Amino acid sequence: MEALKQIANIAGQSGLFRILKPSRNGVIVESLDDKKAKTMMGPTARVSVLNDISIYVDTPDQSIPLADVLLAVNDKYGETLTVDPKGSPSELADFMASVVPDYDRERVRQADIKKLIVWFGILRQYAPEVFEKPADESVEAATEETPAEASAAETEEEKA
Repeated sequence: MEALKQIANIAGQSGLFRILKPSRNGVIVESLDDKKAKTMMGPTARVSVLNDISIYVDTPDQSIPLADVLLAVNDKYGETLTVDPKGSPSELADFMASVVPDYDRERVRQADIKKLIVWFGILRQYAPEVFEKPADESVEAATEETPAEASAAETEEEKA
């Protein structure tokens, strides 16, 4: 999900932000909401690009990218996310287990699951392009030849 490279969370700020332009004095961001407020974040601001965030799991890899988790939520729930970020801890844990069955229940906190739900809602509303599959991948898959077809085509070319 290339689009997540341009979207960030800023510590101490609510919501998500689109990174517009890095500069020597920090980064210019635009809020992902109806206001589209542009702000300059200084060099001391803790800016976390969503593409760099991952979720702890109980497998040898130890974590999976947030992009994969967001796609799993989108595939399972689509636009109608039924869980409330202010729900009970058991509801949040059940939601997370339905999306990532092997998530690490000790290291993934309730606050992390709440953020995931809120971020998913913001992204669905203000950055739906994040969930679109790249057109070139589907075209490549459709036009990809099997090895037998490729060798048959090469043989025909050699005969000509």
